[in-house]
Amino acid sequence: MSSKKIVGKDIAMEDITEFYYTYSSSTNPPQYQRYHFSVKDGKHLFYHEKREGHRWPLQEKDITVSGAKKLSNEEWDAFFACVKDGTVEKRKEHLESGSAGPWLFLYWKGDGSKYQEFSFASPEAKTSFEKLCLALKEFH
Repeated sequence: MSSKKIVGKDIAMEDITEFYYTYSSSTNPPQYQRYHFSVKDGKHLFYHEKREGHRWPLQEKDITVSGAKKLSNEEWDAFFACVKDGTVEKRKEHLESGSAGPWLFLYWKGDGSKYQEFSFASPEAKTSFEKLCLALKEFH
């Protein structure tokens, strides 16, 4: 069995159940941004939250902006276009890196909690994803 799965080839659009994008930085001031795409009861959903404060780590009580919306088929298709051809690998610990991320995880039917750590196919795909999230935040 391959150690990597390709979205759109090994993982079908209809099999995606959740996707997390989390940026978490301990800079001064700390920064935190999360985007979450999910499927619940057949509906495609988008959630975002921003946390702000003067201590680390930022917690749920530090959420300053958040919102959720049901996605249209076109918006879900746009999300899939961003993650298509990206790779999903076995999840690894990154304690030594100290990186702020973004940390990317894709969950899908049939995974069995083995393959979840996501990488975009290209820097352009990541930029398109971030632009899509900004647009979706505007209209929640």
